[in-house]
Amino acid sequence: MRQNSTAPRNNKLKPSSNLIMNGSVRVRVIRTLLAIQNGQSLSSVLDPLLNSLHDGDKGFAHALLLTTLRQWHALARLLDSLADNPIEEIEVRTTIQVGLVQLLYLEVADHAAIHETVEAAKEIEFAHSTGLVNAILRKVAKNPSKFRKKCDKKHSLPNWLAYQLKQDWSEQYDELTQGLRQPAPMFLRVNSAVTSVEDYQHALDGAEIDADIVELTTGFKVANSSESAAATLSTKGLRLHQSTSVNALPDFALGTASVQDMHAQLAAPIINKALMAKLSAEKPDTNNEIHILDACAAPGGKLAHWLELMSANDESSLFHVKQDDAETSPAITDIKVTAIDNEAPRIERIRENLQRLNLSQHDLQQAEKSVALNIVCADATRWQHGKNKKAATNEPVFDAILLDSPCTATGVIRRHPDISILRTEEDIEQTALLQADILHNLWPQLKAGGYLLYVTCSILKQENVEQMQDFITHHNDAVVIEFTEDCNWGIEQAIGRQCLPIDSASGDGFYYALLQKTAE
Repeated sequence: MRQNSTAPRNNKLKPSSNLIMNGSVRVRVIRTLLAIQNGQSLSSVLDPLLNSLHDGDKGFAHALLLTTLRQWHALARLLDSLADNPIEEIEVRTTIQVGLVQLLYLEVADHAAIHETVEAAKEIEFAHSTGLVNAILRKVAKNPSKFRKKCDKKHSLPNWLAYQLKQDWSEQYDELTQGLRQPAPMFLRVNSAVTSVEDYQHALDGAEIDADIVELTTGFKVANSSESAAATLSTKGLRLHQSTSVNALPDFALGTASVQDMHAQLAAPIINKALMAKLSAEKPDTNNEIHILDACAAPGGKLAHWLELMSANDESSLFHVKQDDAETSPAITDIKVTAIDNEAPRIERIRENLQRLNLSQHDLQQAEKSVALNIVCADATRWQHGKNKKAATNEPVFDAILLDSPCTATGVIRRHPDISILRTEEDIEQTALLQADILHNLWPQLKAGGYLLYVTCSILKQENVEQMQDFITHHNDAVVIEFTEDCNWGIEQAIGRQCLPIDSASGDGFYYALLQKTAE
């Protein structure tokens, strides 16, 4: 997807999948930024950039690239105010913005920032612009604090997105738009099947990595056979004081911990707890075998978390569900897990992540508990469970569905600042339609009494609470499960709760809504 520029540009980039990585560090960063403006994602170009550099240059290149992206739109507005005439060449604009970041945010010495940026303009074959590049950067270098304040005064988002956030979050708007310009903290999810959060914190201490335990409490109303009750759960994770390489984390390669945003760590415990409530309320002979679905599962973090909870030897395991009539209630003997995603490379990512965490089908087969895992490459708008089997009926089969829905990902701009360049206003409507198609396809496959947890990493209401309101309007068998005041995360919505990436120490922007299907 392409993002419209902030100024008219006649010299458009030509589509290319080849990212040339030669020249100075600044030139390589400039070429990477041009590739992003040409539609490539940060995740696809970051490794090629860093792998092309000597170890001593990687830190600077990473900071220069990420900071430029985070301040992109604010820098573009500043550049427009500094230029006597519109600068239409995208290569020149990008080069100057890279120079501005060095002067305003990275505290690079004036002479080095200006000289190296001018030289970079020559290297990318825009020598005709060196006078302009030099003049603008020298002007800023005379009073960097003045121009830094000017750059920081407003948001650094495309105007259409800023306007929409103003409409959706007027009270939180200033904090939200400034928060999106900051780096996100690094959180860890500890594999509860292997060790405890407290023990892993001690291991981090031994590795001289400082981390705090973060605990999120969730309460929601559930219905059992006798009365309406409240289910509560606590989720613990670790927030590092400073981001670090995963290679420095103790036993990371052995699957002891995973990097996962704290708000993302809510998904598996919520749907797991809801499913446990369903099973506890059922008749004793109905739940020897359960079937669950993780839709749009890549890269597999939430799926892995759910499998970890199943494998744990504590009350979070579905195998430990107790019913009212414990003496006559058979234990759950089999759990069938289906995970789908629509791209083969993303499916491979799921397999790789599960392999590291010792959660592949082979690993699950070796465990005492019977968990069958089936990973399918399929389109969630059309996929039907068992449709390729001769005796397929496509009747409701799932006891619970975790839908990590496609979205504009506006809630994770702090981690993926290229989103503010790649997304367009038209993407919102298209994404909302896609979400609705997926919901309408999956809902009939959920059993009566089953739960669907709808999750996005968006902060736009059209993709979240408004999507849910529209869904329940058209599905009389959908009941909203309300989150209670026990929750210490997010903002209560008409349906569900919304986390906003405002606090520099808190998680990303996530939306959660829990639905239960009633008998028709």
